[in-house]
Amino acid sequence: MDAIRKQALKLREQVARHQQAVLKQFGGGGYGGSDNVVTDGVELQLHQKLERLYISTRAGEHYQRDIVRGVEGYIVTRSKQVEIGAKLSEDSRKYGVENTCTGTTLCRAALSFARKFLKSI
Repeated sequence: MDAIRKQALKLREQVARHQQAVLKQFGGGGYGGSDNVVTDGVELQLHQKLERLYISTRAGEHYQRDIVRGVEGYIVTRSKQVEIGAKLSEDSRKYGVENTCTGTTLCRAALSFARKFLKSI
């Protein structure tokens, strides 16, 4: 879980760096200033860089979104598994305690399962 969070944070930071690079390159100073003459070749190169940066940023955002969706799906699935396991554990405990066959292997196994499962969650 921590590894997934670290990866998502890393992607978020990468997107922020890309956005800062775009702002630096196109927002202030070197591009399109009234006192700077930019040739078509340089303008084309900057446009291509911007396009690659945009594509990379979008891919990073989509990948991050996919990670979040996957983690949410995992959490929902795991929660459901715990819920089912808790119900099974409770049923096993009831069977082991309430059953008149106390001391049989099946009763001991049911009680053992119930105790072990409850300790694990």
